[in-house]
Amino acid sequence: MPSAGALSIETSDGVTLAGEEAGEGSPIVLLHGLTATRRYVVMGSRLLERSGHRVIAYDARGHGRSTPAKDPTAYGYPELAGDLESVLDALELPRAGLAGASMGAHTALRFALDNPERVSALAVITPAYDPSVPGGGDDGRRERLAQGLRVGGAEGFLAAYDLSAVPAPWRETVRSAVLQRLSGHEHPAAVADAMEALAGSRPFGGLSDLGAIGVPALVVASRDEVDPGHPLALAKRYAEAIPGARLAVEEGGAPARSPIAWQGSQLSKLLGELMARVS
Repeated sequence: MPSAGALSIETSDGVTLAGEEAGEGSPIVLLHGLTATRRYVVMGSRLLERSGHRVIAYDARGHGRSTPAKDPTAYGYPELAGDLESVLDALELPRAGLAGASMGAHTALRFALDNPERVSALAVITPAYDPSVPGGGDDGRRERLAQGLRVGGAEGFLAAYDLSAVPAPWRETVRSAVLQRLSGHEHPAAVADAMEALAGSRPFGGLSDLGAIGVPALVVASRDEVDPGHPLALAKRYAEAIPGARLAVEEGGAPARSPIAWQGSQLSKLLGELMARVS
C-alpha cells in the first residue's frame, strides 16, 4: 500500500516507537546504531524511495523521540528484536529487507535468526560485536560512555569517548558528529541505560550461527584508520560467516577516505543493489 508520514508504534512492554516511512514498493527497514537516531543510517538520503522502495525508519527504544523502557535494563537484543517485530506487525509487513548499523546490525541479525521467514534481504553495516572476545569486544567502554553521559552530558560522553584515539584529520569531524547525534535525544538518561544494558547482551552465540542466514546479504565495513570502533577484520569475518554475503569497504590508502557508512547516497545505492537481488 502507498505510505508516507510519521509513525507511532506501541510495543508489548509499553514503549512508544517514533518513526517515519516514505515511498512505495519493496519494503526495507533501517535500524540505527547505539546513541544515534533514525536519521543516522542513510543520513537523509532519499535515493531508496526514488528507486522504488518503501523505506521505514524508527528510533530505537529510549533513543531520539521514542520513549524509554519502564525497566531500565530492558534495552537488550531480545527487546530490540521484539521492537522490530512490533514495527513489522503494525505495518502489516509479512517480510522486509533489513539494513542495520552497528547496534542496528546486531538487532537485524538477531531478528533474522529468530524469524527467517520475515526477512527478504539483510545489510550488516559496521558490526562491532565480536562473540569470540569476552564482553563481545566492548572492554567496558559502553559503561564508561554511559557514565560520562549521565554525569557530564554530551561533553562528558566525549571525554569518555577519548578522541585522542581518532586520527587527527578526522578528530573534529567525529567530535561534531557525536555532539550532533547526542542532541537528537529527548531522553539522554535512557540512552545511558541502553549502553549499560547492551554491554551484557549477546545478539547471537557465535559467528557460526550466521551460517543459517539464507537471504541476499551485504556487509558494509569501515577501515580502522577512521573508524577503529568497528574493526575491518571483524566485518570480514561476518562476511565470511554469512553465506553468499558481499563485502563493501571504501578504498584504502592515504589520505584516509570517508567510510561508506558515513555516505548516505553511496550506502543507499548499495542497499538498492542488495534489494534488487531479492527473488
